[in-house]
Amino acid sequence: MIAFVSGPVAALAPTLAVIEVGGVGMAVQCTPNTIAGLRMGEQAKLATSLVVREDSLTLYGFADDDERQVFELLQTASGVGPRLAQAMLGVHSPDALRLAVSTGDEKSLMAVPGIGKKGAQKLLLELKDKLGAPLGASGLVGAQRAVAAGPAPWTEQLAAALIGLGYASREADEAVSAVTPQAEAAIAAGGSAPVPQLLRAALQSLNRAR
Repeated sequence: MIAFVSGPVAALAPTLAVIEVGGVGMAVQCTPNTIAGLRMGEQAKLATSLVVREDSLTLYGFADDDERQVFELLQTASGVGPRLAQAMLGVHSPDALRLAVSTGDEKSLMAVPGIGKKGAQKLLLELKDKLGAPLGASGLVGAQRAVAAGPAPWTEQLAAALIGLGYASREADEAVSAVTPQAEAAIAAGGSAPVPQLLRAALQSLNRAR
């Protein structure tokens, strides 16, 4: 198993990073949040999980070991493969997932694309005794209070991801404004802002503007 990769960032895409390891470019699938923390040409270290299939080898990358562990635990639930597990971590942090499961919060799980009401109920049952309690419950409360007084978290995540992809702060702010109606519509429907989809929409708006 490849536990981690370390080296300069050779390329970045919305959900993919290429890390140069010993002269070899390792393609690593990442969430937009993880991508946002990387910079072209700078050193990076990502915890990784190798998923082996008959016709493919796919390396998934994470900001830390905790995120990788939750990624692997999520896949112990029936019907959850690596793509859905990564989508869950793209919408929620590891502690937010632990909190959702420990409190039976269906709506939080339903905010993940591909998870409906029945799927969320099933996941709550299967993951209840696997993920454990949030590691930083007090920190989560503080973060929730900060969100209430400041910008929506999705705006910060999206702007950071765009800047990580090489766009200027002004361009990132304009792209965030362009997709705000889409995010507000998702929130009004009872979900949360789908950052991966918003990132794709933001990139499309930037490409049209150039």
